[in-house]
This record gives sequence, structure tokens and C-alpha cells, in this order.
Amino acid sequence: MIRMNLKVLALTTVVSAGFGAAMALAQDSEVPQRGPAANGEPAWFILPQGGRGAAPAATAPAPGGQSTLAPAGRGGRAGGGRGAAAIPEICAADFAKWCSGSTDGMRCLQAHSGEVINNCRVAVSGQRFRTTTPAVSIPICDHSPICTYNTGAGVGNFTNPDGIRDGMGGYIRVEWDHGNNLGFKPTYPIQLPPGTGGAVSLAIDHHDNLWVMQRNPLGTAQLNKFGPDHKLILTVPESVLGHHELAHGINVDANDNVWICDEYGSTVKEISPDGKLLKTLGTFGHRGDWIEKIGQRLIWQPVAVTFAPNGDMYIGEGHANESPNDFDGPDPASQSGASRVIHLDKNGNFINQWYGDYEGPGKFYQVHDIAVDPRNNDVYVADREQYRFVVFTANGQFKKTVQMRNLICNISFDAKGEMWVGTGGDGQYLHISRDGKVLGVIGNGPGRGDGEVSETGYIRWDSKGNLWTGDTSNARVTEWVKG
Repeated sequence: MIRMNLKVLALTTVVSAGFGAAMALAQDSEVPQRGPAANGEPAWFILPQGGRGAAPAATAPAPGGQSTLAPAGRGGRAGGGRGAAAIPEICAADFAKWCSGSTDGMRCLQAHSGEVINNCRVAVSGQRFRTTTPAVSIPICDHSPICTYNTGAGVGNFTNPDGIRDGMGGYIRVEWDHGNNLGFKPTYPIQLPPGTGGAVSLAIDHHDNLWVMQRNPLGTAQLNKFGPDHKLILTVPESVLGHHELAHGINVDANDNVWICDEYGSTVKEISPDGKLLKTLGTFGHRGDWIEKIGQRLIWQPVAVTFAPNGDMYIGEGHANESPNDFDGPDPASQSGASRVIHLDKNGNFINQWYGDYEGPGKFYQVHDIAVDPRNNDVYVADREQYRFVVFTANGQFKKTVQMRNLICNISFDAKGEMWVGTGGDGQYLHISRDGKVLGVIGNGPGRGDGEVSETGYIRWDSKGNLWTGDTSNARVTEWVKG
């Protein structure tokens, strides 16, 4: 029997209409597996474990066929002790050179990511392992009432005391009745280069040109631009862009320049419409803190970037379940160890920044996406692993937290100012109100079939009102054509 413990729920949380009844359940009472259409929301159901969209195995082969990195469990230290992560074989020489005296070999290799050979850097960066101490361990899905009690995601067992009991996968998949997909129909007009990786993110400029960023291996270009006719216009080679260690969110500014986040490379780059590198924020391979008063302008795990109507830029940093906790690390330039938002003006001048944590008013565990509300300039943070979004004013003052049923992977506003979210591995796009009420649904759920998505990519809109999205786990772009 699947059960839920709801003993810890922040009183500041705003709950979507259909979710209120489930959250009101007494401790350890049975969790509903489905719900009818009610209060203007469509019907929903929990996708059975082991069925379509089941969570992947807890471990995966290291890049290049190297040794698997065993994720550190709750309280484990990577590089030593119970639950330690093994050092990849490809890193043996670098470990001997830089880290032979270290008791935390994996963290040490990460700290020297700018000096180690590329294959080692990829091997170290490519796995989702924790580098935490017992006192500060922050499990994924902590205090989320929809995540499973046992995450099953390589972070450790029984780490979410308020989650659903007896879950076998990393997440509970909540699917909504999509009806006729709001009249949108899935098409696949973009031909990506054969044999390439997932289309992790995309952006659309003011001429309906489409930029697609892929997670391709070293030696293969990652950024392509397609015209409104869906034909390839240009490819930005690695000689210009460099190789992104873990490509993530991209976006286009008012001048049609595209900005690209490299999560593990610790940079945000600006590319011109004709594919030239204009600017780099951060230092490749050196994640760290932005401390304006001393002129230190480092980036820590950049995941997403967005722009306000006045040209201000917001950079979302920190992937949570992929992020190291650097506050007690050996690098004095990287000591904050928490997800954050950096606010710059249109000229790149620092305005302010604010930090997350993992619970409490105004806190967020990760910034998987970030978007500015065109109606009032509020900043929306997609706190994916916590199944919620967190809202701030343009200057970083906390306004509210909205708890959802689904992974909040992406946030976007359409031309009418309506709000949409992508649900990660749940494979759907939800049209929602500002308080989290589900108004409509696009997407046939998780998978690789027609209208399905393995992992929702960033949501963008063209001038015709069509929704475009990538797929992090699948090398294809979907255009949902408005009927």
C-alpha cells in the first residue's frame, strides 16, 4: 500500500486547488491514486511504478565506458568511507598529480576541473553524486509530499520523511487528462544531425529563428540555428563556442543574441545572431561565488538564464541533485554551496543576488528554470526536485511558494502572459494559474511516441502561438502547432 506522511508542510505554501484534499490527509493515511475533474482542473492519476515513464536505474555507466561512480549515500563522503564514490580509472594520473593527499578525491578532482585532462573532467562531471557531510546532507525531494519516501535515485535510501511510502522509483509520476491537447498537435519539423544527443534546450528569436542546444560528445558541435522554414541556417563549431561540459538552458535577449549555460563548465556565454562569441561570464572549469565588492565574478552551476522587459538578466544557479556543496570545500573562491539567482542589468553590471536553501519561506533547493512574469516583472524559480515554484519580486523579495503535483522542470509565459510549466519526466506541459491551478494540459505523457516526451525541455513560443520544446533524453524537437 502506498502511504504518505504529511507531518511537515510549510504553512507559507500556496496549494493548487485539486491538491488541497490530498494534503489534508491524516498522517499515514492512504494516498489517492487518481482524482476526477474538479474545480476547473482536469482529472489526474498516478502512473503505476514500473510502467511507462518509470525512473531509470540508480547508476549508469560512466562516460567513455569508464568505471561507474557509486553515488555517495546520505551522510557519505565521495572519495572515502561508506558510500564513497570510486575514482574513475581515466582520472588515475590526475588524482596522483592533484589529489594524492586528499581524503575527498572526487571533490578534489572537481576543484581541479580546469587542470585535469578532458576525459577525466567529463567522467567526474557526468555522474550525479553527492559530496556532502552528514551534518549538511540535503536529499532530493526532501519534504515533498509527492516524491517517494525512498528516492531510488542514487542519493541514498529513506531520505524523504514526508514522501509517499514504498515507492520503488525516484519520483511518483502524476499524469493529467490531456483531452485533445488543447487543440495543439505535435509535429517534428526539425532534422537534427544524425547520431547526436538530447535537445536539452532551445530558444526562439524575434524572427522565429530557432536555436537548439544539444548534449553532444566532445568533437561534435552542440549549437545549431534553424530558420522559420525549419532549415538549418548555421552551426556554431566548438572552435567558437568551446565544448560545454553539461549544456543546459539557453535564451535570446532583445538584440537576438543567444545566451547559453554550461552547468559543469561554470560559464554563461553570449553568442551573436551570426554565431560569434561576444561575451563569457565566469571562468571555464572554475565554479565559484560572485562577490562584486572584490571583483570576483565566478558562476556556480548555471542552469538557466532569462531577461526582464527592461533588459535585466537573471541567471539561475544550482541544479541541487547534481550540485556539490562547496561551502566547506578547499576552494576559497567557492564557499556558498547553495542555489542562487544573480541579477545583472542590461549592460552586465551586478545588481544583487539571493540564495536558496531547501525549506522555509523564500527558500529553494534548485533553480532548474527561471522566468520573468511579463505582467509585473516577478521572478519565478522552478524548484524541480521540490515539486514547486517560488516567486520573488524583480529585486529578489520573496512573495510566495506554490506547491504542485508534478516536477516543475520549466516555466514559461506565452504572448498573452499566460503561465505554463514543463513537468520533467512526467512528459506534459501544464497551462496553470499563478496560484498553481491546472487550467489545461498538452502532452501524452512520458515516452518516445507521438506527442510523448522523455524529459521535457525548455518551453518557447513562436510568433504564431506554437509551443516549441526540446527533449533532454531524446534528440528531437517538438513543435506543438496551435489548431
